[in-house]
Amino acid sequence: MPVWAPVRYAHNGDVSIAYTTAGRSELDLLVIQGFVSHLEIEPSLPLVEHFYDRLSSFARIIVFDKRGMGLSDRDSGSYTIENISDDALAVLDALGVERAAVLGISEGGTAATMLAAAHPERVSAMVQYGTYARLSQAPDYPQGIPVEDIRRFYDWLFKNWGDVKSIRAWAPSMPDDPELGEWWARLTRSGVSPGALRSIGRMQEQLDVRSLLPAVRAPTLVMYRETDSLIPPATTATVAEGIPSARLMALPGSDHLFAVRNDAIVDEVEEFLTGRPVVPAADRVLATLMFTDLVESTRRAAELGDRSWRDLLEQHERTSRALTERHRGRVVKTTGDGILATFDGPARAVRAALDMRDAAHGVGLGLRAGIHTGECVPLADDLAGIAVHIAARVERVAQPGEVLVSSTVRDLVVGSGLEFEDRGSHELKGVPGEWRLFVVSGDAESANAPAMSSA
Repeated sequence: MPVWAPVRYAHNGDVSIAYTTAGRSELDLLVIQGFVSHLEIEPSLPLVEHFYDRLSSFARIIVFDKRGMGLSDRDSGSYTIENISDDALAVLDALGVERAAVLGISEGGTAATMLAAAHPERVSAMVQYGTYARLSQAPDYPQGIPVEDIRRFYDWLFKNWGDVKSIRAWAPSMPDDPELGEWWARLTRSGVSPGALRSIGRMQEQLDVRSLLPAVRAPTLVMYRETDSLIPPATTATVAEGIPSARLMALPGSDHLFAVRNDAIVDEVEEFLTGRPVVPAADRVLATLMFTDLVESTRRAAELGDRSWRDLLEQHERTSRALTERHRGRVVKTTGDGILATFDGPARAVRAALDMRDAAHGVGLGLRAGIHTGECVPLADDLAGIAVHIAARVERVAQPGEVLVSSTVRDLVVGSGLEFEDRGSHELKGVPGEWRLFVVSGDAESANAPAMSSA
């Protein structure tokens, strides 16, 4: 049986994340679990104990309770994949782990994708089991589950949360096993509240990380069971199809729960992780790019005079840099009356832009911003790539006082509290196709108001 280290806490800002480890190996394996967990209850089931025992035979496994779950802080801010990815990094930092393999299980696969795409230097390899990049059906995604079905399922879960019989949805091959049923009931009751479950369900209706898949550079293995009882295999296949050189593997059975008949899963994980060379450094990175620009600057310069205008611009640049750093971004360069900055999370970029807009408005300036998430090529003191052009073009479409984002950004911040209004499809100069753009209309988790007009 695995020997677990005492539960410790990593800190991501004000949020405390419970984690533990087991095993001794040079290979660190970070496990991002599904939508319910509890570090003290989960390993109490012999099936789960066996799963982690086998993993810890060839890796030091690192397991944590996501925010709002298990032993981690409850009521700890938005439950988003961006926050989960950040929490995972906080755990790695607390352990002093610079690089780890990642195992994303079920719902944990979306956060694993963001972690691998946004922080390639921290992820040596990735395995996903029973996961998806998007769960809900869309016009360009017929393999998804109709939204109405997702809502019905979560309504059913809400009404039956903590019931031993609900395990049948996850483990149809063991519907009446008393030990499994009692463990599941205790895990669900203690792992996450029904209210938090509602929030997770709403997020699942819109969450879409397909745009991140091409940015994953870590060697990746994606597994699913051929007749999975919960997650359509075609949605799992989408993950492998979108990640360059990913390997897709079907396993027999219909049980979605990883603990049931888990030897086949661990066999593949062990072979994949112990038989692969070290991944080379990526020459492309995923980033959220933000362009800002002051509007009607010529008129304001004429009103103020050269010296006063220059002083005001210098003050604006200092403020923009400080706000960028506050939201964990980096100013790449100034662009005349604005800046180009990068962030490793889209919600942080949006909130930084809102703060910059408000700060500019406070000193009589009007600011607009454009934000997009995509792959770019780092240069000595700049960035290159189509994503940079898209972000710049989005900023040009924005009206004075607006923070305008691409649909990619809107899809990635589902559940963050940020609110948007659809601005329709636009042709962006020099960029193929049409792009759906959205203006940030508010932020339910801060005092940021809807977009204001420039002064």
